Amino acid sequence: MQFDIIHIDETDSTNRWLKSEGRNKEGELVVVADFQTAGRGQGSNSWESERGQNLTFSIGFTPERIKADQQFVLSMAISVALTKTLSALPHPVSIKWPNDIYVGDRKICGILIENVLNGNSIRHCIIGIGLNVNQRLFTSDAPNPTSMALEGGHDFNRDEVLHTLLEHFSRLLTNWDEEAVRTAYRQQLYRREGMFPYQDKDGDFMASLVNVEDDGHLVLQDTEGRRRRYAFKEVSFRI
Repeated sequence: MQFDIIHIDETDSTNRWLKSEGRNKEGELVVVADFQTAGRGQGSNSWESERGQNLTFSIGFTPERIKADQQFVLSMAISVALTKTLSALPHPVSIKWPNDIYVGDRKICGILIENVLNGNSIRHCIIGIGLNVNQRLFTSDAPNPTSMALEGGHDFNRDEVLHTLLEHFSRLLTNWDEEAVRTAYRQQLYRREGMFPYQDKDGDFMASLVNVEDDGHLVLQDTEGRRRRYAFKEVSFRI
């Protein structure tokens, strides 16, 4: 796949930009902004990013081989591509369900995916990504941010990081192997082994991670051996 890359100085949201300004452009398109005034993550979460220091961008394309009822595999694929891109960092990189990228216990990247469906087909997909690259000071109330520079000890070329990510993602899409993507995603999961604290509507509990199902549900097993199945936002990690 060949992505056309558009660089812009500022926008409210690169996802929103692609849905409006990019809607008449054909093919695979990436828009990169030096600054987002209203960058957001999942739900009502906002995304802090210092101007010109990080990568805030969106990828627009049509995933022809993936059906609407399999769309969570797109989240898996971009998460796997990001872990490959960050694999040279000196600390372990993992995927915190459903698609936050962590280095150790710190968040380095967030992903927001918006699909336009047509029956059981995905007519268009927009993947918004906020990747902390060279920012070293974070002033928001986000509990655990980090960046490539903080983890690696030096600044990184943002264009090189972007191209590396697009190469990994393009390779996954071109040589599409759904089961290989699912396996790679599950192997990279944060807290994949061991008992850890979680919280749901009934309070705190300890559990081990059993699986992330094909449709994206998280399955945990608590200390009493009970299996607990959650959709996004129904459970939180206690870090």
